[in-house]
Amino acid sequence: MSALYSQLDRHWLWKEIYTKLSLSSPAYAYWNESRHIKLNRYVFIEKNTLPARYAHIQEDLTDLSGYLPTQYAAAQLGIDSHIFGYKKMRLHRQFEYKFVNEIKFVNLKRFFVENGIKITKSSYVHLARLDDLIITTDCRFYRIDDSYGVVVYD
Repeated sequence: MSALYSQLDRHWLWKEIYTKLSLSSPAYAYWNESRHIKLNRYVFIEKNTLPARYAHIQEDLTDLSGYLPTQYAAAQLGIDSHIFGYKKMRLHRQFEYKFVNEIKFVNLKRFFVENGIKITKSSYVHLARLDDLIITTDCRFYRIDDSYGVVVYD
């Protein structure tokens, strides 16, 4: 199962790699054996595909399993990214955050597991206020608190 929150389980943040190795930003484009993905404006290199001479850096890189960049996560959940940005937001404390090279990541895996939300690769997920959610017979509804809920369409 490859769900929304497991996209970076097998990837390293490119910005962290090139900063620690003092490489130029587009260097990954010339690494034929390395595979990469882009989530919004961020590039991620697949683990264990770094050129052999740079493989030693993997021990020092940040594991992003379960995490996503906040902007990308907000877009995938159908919400405004300010929900992850301000401590005064009601759901801000429901999430775990991590900063890597000044990029804020949110741990969606923990949020989904703690709330018992089951998703698959083809699921469409919408997090919103209860009044704004459209709950139909072909979806699964999860209440987060008295004001917010998640609807999952498969």
